[in-house]
Amino acid sequence: MTAQTCTLYLVRHGETDWNVTRTIQGQKDIPLNAKGEGQAQELREILKPIHFDAVFSSDLIRAKRTAEILTLERQLVLETTNTLRERAFGIYEGKPMDGAHEKLYELLEKYKAHPHFSEAQVESNDQMVSRALTFIREISLAYTNKTVLLVSHGGLMRILLIHLGFCTSKQFLPFGSIKNLAYIKLSCDGSEILVQETSGITILNS
Repeated sequence: MTAQTCTLYLVRHGETDWNVTRTIQGQKDIPLNAKGEGQAQELREILKPIHFDAVFSSDLIRAKRTAEILTLERQLVLETTNTLRERAFGIYEGKPMDGAHEKLYELLEKYKAHPHFSEAQVESNDQMVSRALTFIREISLAYTNKTVLLVSHGGLMRILLIHLGFCTSKQFLPFGSIKNLAYIKLSCDGSEILVQETSGITILNS
């Protein structure tokens, strides 16, 4: 990694009612609940000492609202992008996580190309990580030696940590490994991406 790097804080959005009922959200536009708004306010206080030069979020309302709360009173213009969205779960969106969710993850991890994914309009691991990595690298080149806040989703954060070699899929709990308002601190020189720190993320020993 070169000396010219960007520091990025990748944050998961606050709680929604579908998080509470363990319903697969995917790209359904579900808002924060009252607890989720409070969680974002708590993290805003924790992040106060950190100077952010820019802020980007998923264009889904739960991430956008989280970003708005986190940057309240900061002189920043929030930009939204669909590249930071949660995985598209297709026909599974709105269904209970129990059962179908874990079986789907097993398929996604075992098979890079499975006909069921396209039929069910489910985004593959490769598709998801490709859009995330492209965006992170582009932002890092645009904000060299600066610090950027990104607000996204648990599924994207999970697959990114696995892809970067920080952990394996087996080291994640079936549910709750990445808490609402958890974050990953990254450094990127426009090519290489390193995990510097995590908060609110439980990784089991391998």
